[in-house]
Amino acid sequence: MPRRTVRAVLTLVMVAAAALVGTSAVAIAAPERAADGCFTWNRDLAEGASGDDVKQLQIRVSGYPASGEVIAVDGEFGPATKAAVSRFQQAYGLSASGTADAATYDKIYELQDDDCSPAHFDFGELNNCNSDWSGGAVSAAEAKSNALRTMWKLEAMRHALGDEPLRVTSGFRSKACNDQVGGAPSSRHLYGDAADLGSGPHSLCTLAKEARNRGFNGILGPGYPGHDDHTHVDHRSGKYWDAPDCGVTS
Repeated sequence: MPRRTVRAVLTLVMVAAAALVGTSAVAIAAPERAADGCFTWNRDLAEGASGDDVKQLQIRVSGYPASGEVIAVDGEFGPATKAAVSRFQQAYGLSASGTADAATYDKIYELQDDDCSPAHFDFGELNNCNSDWSGGAVSAAEAKSNALRTMWKLEAMRHALGDEPLRVTSGFRSKACNDQVGGAPSSRHLYGDAADLGSGPHSLCTLAKEARNRGFNGILGPGYPGHDDHTHVDHRSGKYWDAPDCGVTS
């Protein structure tokens, strides 16, 4: 049964139970905030807040920065995070206050699965090599964490492009897998934060152009050597955009 259906059924059961025990009993109220299988926020978050709940929020709105910018996932709710929350809210028809409230969390809960991946992507899509995420340039835990951030950025891109599918053709690679496919020794695929996107509903240039608005510091596409058949995105530390056939350069 879908998570949202379970929440609704539990609420109805609690209301019915309160009615059966009579008016003298204390009413059983539904919880203010619905619990989630991945992560549950227990407070509204606004500029000035800090903590792990802010960090978890930043991961999920990381695909909504100002164009060409990247949202820091540092647990500090600053102006950039507020603006990203506002853009996320606006994208989904919510009140664009910039404060993460119950309506914002409900939308996030709707968008994410119990393993924290967004609804339209999964960890398997971002791992073409080693299912335990080991053997790359960083620890398995860091590689998987990086892939989660990438997926939420891709979810934002997907939504901005009309909620049509994006086709991921390559993600995390161990060093052995990277050597096997002829990847660069310093490939971002070794860090788990890269994704190669193939054409489908959208052209490679459409993907490269939209990636500029979704928090990707690295964009490589048509016109860049070896990238005429895919658009590569990653979140390296410094900006490097090179898809000259698409007019995407840094």
